[in-house]
Amino acid sequence: MRSEIRSLITSAVDVLLQERSIDSSEIPVWSLERTKQKDHGDFASNVALVLAKSLGSKPRDLAQAVLERLPAAVWVTRAEIAGPGFINFYLSPAAYYQVIDDVREAQSNYGCCRIGKGQRVLVEFVSANPTGPLHVGHGRGAAYGDALARVLRAAGYDTQSEYYINDAGRQMDILALSVWLRYLELCGESFDFPRSIYQGDYVFDIASILHREGGARYQHVVSPLMQDLPMDEDGATDMLIERAQRCLGPEDFHKIHELATNTLVEDIRRDLSAFSVDYDQWFSESSLRASGAMERAVQKLKDNGYLYEKDGAWWFRSTDFGDEKDRVVIRANGKSTYFASDIAYHFDKLERGFHELINIWGADHHGYISRVKGFVIGTWV
Repeated sequence: MRSEIRSLITSAVDVLLQERSIDSSEIPVWSLERTKQKDHGDFASNVALVLAKSLGSKPRDLAQAVLERLPAAVWVTRAEIAGPGFINFYLSPAAYYQVIDDVREAQSNYGCCRIGKGQRVLVEFVSANPTGPLHVGHGRGAAYGDALARVLRAAGYDTQSEYYINDAGRQMDILALSVWLRYLELCGESFDFPRSIYQGDYVFDIASILHREGGARYQHVVSPLMQDLPMDEDGATDMLIERAQRCLGPEDFHKIHELATNTLVEDIRRDLSAFSVDYDQWFSESSLRASGAMERAVQKLKDNGYLYEKDGAWWFRSTDFGDEKDRVVIRANGKSTYFASDIAYHFDKLERGFHELINIWGADHHGYISRVKGFVIGTWV
């Protein structure tokens, strides 16, 4: 409707310019804006105020001349001069009916534009670790991320929404351990369940599936597992994981790991789908590791001078980008850190050819911003 009214004003101004033999290229730019107060109409223009000097007229006199030359339009019920020379336009009901017709004709394309010119944008949001169900805070991120992705698509950006599944690393090993220990309880083993591992009812539910489908296949005597554990919780947890892997063997530990991960990821999918949030891509950390992206990203940082070696470990120069301290990427024992996975994931995003990367995080991730920006720059220079 703004363009329709602007066209009416332009038509009236063109007539005035012809009458007064004035070149249209000599007149300044005027505006048409939505009014802030309803009693001032629906739209207001400063055309008479802006053109008064060029046309040699007082603003209110010029405003009257514009009104007298306005073409008739069914969507404008009246136009009035206000203040020093503004022209206020009041829309008729027909104007709103026209919008309804436009919406019905365009359907889902109504309001869309091509301002994005097809630029590729990746919006990653929620990406909660599949170590438990989603909570309300994740719902906030889901609503914001999905809405942003929809707006970007409507604006002409080639937008992909993505959920990053952290299905590798220590936290997932702790989940597998938690499920297995609950399974052992169902098999009749008695022990004090460690406080440092996952306690939720969902762990018991997954263990019940394991027990129902696997029977006694994964059963072992639990007492040797619990002997001589370190006093600190992290050390005890790591030793339990190591003992569980050795006791079960790689294949069976992987089966428990896979069951726990798949069950929780499917639960997360259902919750988000019920919330009308469906992703274009579910990207797993394990596939990232298998692709060699981590090795490529680390090598790129080394080549660009953003990694240095100290005490046997490799450190990222994140203080160069405003972080409070440098961060370990590869530990002295050769194992990668969680931070290394983040580097590899964002490196993979860049390799996929996106022009813009948008991450939607919770408030507890504010400290990650500088280091993430840093390694994106460090791997892409």
